[in-house]
Amino acid sequence: MIPYGDFLFFFIALGLLLPVILLGFFGKRNDILNTIVTFIMIMLIFKDPNKNLFNISILSYEMVSFILFVVFQIVLIKSYVKIVKTKNTSSIFYTVIFLSILPLAIVKIVQSSMFGFHSVQVNGLPIKSMIGFLGISYIMFKCIQILMEIRDKRIKEIKVFDVVRFLTFFPTISSGPIDRFKRFNKDETKGFTREKYLDLLQKAIHYIFMGFLYKYIIAYLINQKVILMINFDSASLFMKLIYMYAYSFYLFFDFAGYSLFAIAFSYIMGIETPPNFNQPFKSKNIKDFWNRWHMSLSFWFRDMVYMRFVFFVTKKKLIKDKLLISNIGFMLNFMIMGIWHGVEWFYIVYGLYHGVLFVAYGYYEQYRKKHPYKINAKVMDIIGIIITFHVVAFGFLIFSGKLF
Repeated sequence: MIPYGDFLFFFIALGLLLPVILLGFFGKRNDILNTIVTFIMIMLIFKDPNKNLFNISILSYEMVSFILFVVFQIVLIKSYVKIVKTKNTSSIFYTVIFLSILPLAIVKIVQSSMFGFHSVQVNGLPIKSMIGFLGISYIMFKCIQILMEIRDKRIKEIKVFDVVRFLTFFPTISSGPIDRFKRFNKDETKGFTREKYLDLLQKAIHYIFMGFLYKYIIAYLINQKVILMINFDSASLFMKLIYMYAYSFYLFFDFAGYSLFAIAFSYIMGIETPPNFNQPFKSKNIKDFWNRWHMSLSFWFRDMVYMRFVFFVTKKKLIKDKLLISNIGFMLNFMIMGIWHGVEWFYIVYGLYHGVLFVAYGYYEQYRKKHPYKINAKVMDIIGIIITFHVVAFGFLIFSGKLF
């Protein structure tokens, strides 16, 4: 069952959450009840697709992969907590990070058409269908963040049950937003009142209706009436531009709809999952765009890749030029982000494209400081929004794979 993929998912999830909602009306929250709901939903999400709704096979390939992956990550996290107390060396840290990423790397390579594994079959089934599971990368992001905060000694103790609840939290398991462990636990432990829950519930209802508008009406119509009607390879330049604009808006409304659903169900369970989008097509420049688009992913890469690279290179004095360090950091950051989407050329080019945009904008900012424009600020903002939208839309066209 694909999360938020059909109305049946909503009926089942909301039905299971009725006791949670009733408790919330009395200003109470039961973590065990939340855990039971998550367990049932996980069972349905990763059930054997060949089985009927309640004819669940717990030994489906996705379920086995999910369980093994979570157990593996928890063992890594618990082991590293113990190691850090006595020996916190860089070599051990990088080994643990490598091991944490390794399962996802294997899945991406096997599922990629570049290496030819995607066509391999075992017992009549494609091997790419037998490994990995929906949302594996989002769980890995959470694990990496925990390991890095253990390294920084911001997290000193880990309870297995807390990690399990964080990693398996069903509203965000398939498409984010990517929450942070300490923030999530803070919601679990802080005071809970009837007034607070009613406010969250009101927002949740609003987000669910907005999500239906975004995903099931706007995104659906764009896909059916525009994208699927254009044969990109034989289309004229004008129609290719129409496709580029349509695909850009489709990506936003489809993914933003998913995010709104995830946030809404998180709120119903008393967890204030952070937002993922903030009117990205109003961005005035490329940096502003990545502060508005898929924010939880963007901020994760900023904190876990870019900032760590800059800190490491600066601390080791490997490069003296701060701007050069920053530029290399941006290229590395977005190249990894591109590879995360998939080990395909167009994803990698998409990542490098945004890295180049960041570098170019950095030089533009330096030039603007020395040569300020005398045009009205509002006019410059409008020009910036138009230019940013078009360079971002072209990036989405690269992302679509239609140019390659």
